[in-house]
Amino acid sequence: MLKAIGFILLGFLLMELSGWFIHKYLMHGPLWKIHKTHHQPSKSFFELNDLFSLFFGGIAIVLIFLGVEALDFRFWMGVGISTYGMLYFFLHDVLVHRRLKWFDRPKNSWLMGIFKAHQAHHKTNQKEGAVSFGLFLVPKEYFKKEEQ
Repeated sequence: MLKAIGFILLGFLLMELSGWFIHKYLMHGPLWKIHKTHHQPSKSFFELNDLFSLFFGGIAIVLIFLGVEALDFRFWMGVGISTYGMLYFFLHDVLVHRRLKWFDRPKNSWLMGIFKAHQAHHKTNQKEGAVSFGLFLVPKEYFKKEEQ
């Protein structure tokens, strides 16, 4: 069971690290034509940028299917990536961008830090000049309390 938890955490961590890298160097690089739909006002619930979620979700599904019979590392890493994807959906799409209006602006200081970092990322709708490319790995400056 400890190995399973370790592989779940590894899948989750690798998703955050690779997501940061892909976001900074590919989405804000050669894949900008797809990602820019996320930085512009949308007339639709779906954006072309949602293809990235399908891609990462597809990786998780393949890993789960390949490892389900033996319940090996592939299965548990797929579970970790899936867990990351579910949290990404709730934090990014629901809480930050309010694509589904289930919650108000966060009151929790950790969630507020993630919220502020993502707001800083969207201060520009251009390929260059964006900051804070991770979802969970956020610079600590965004967790400082605002002066009242």
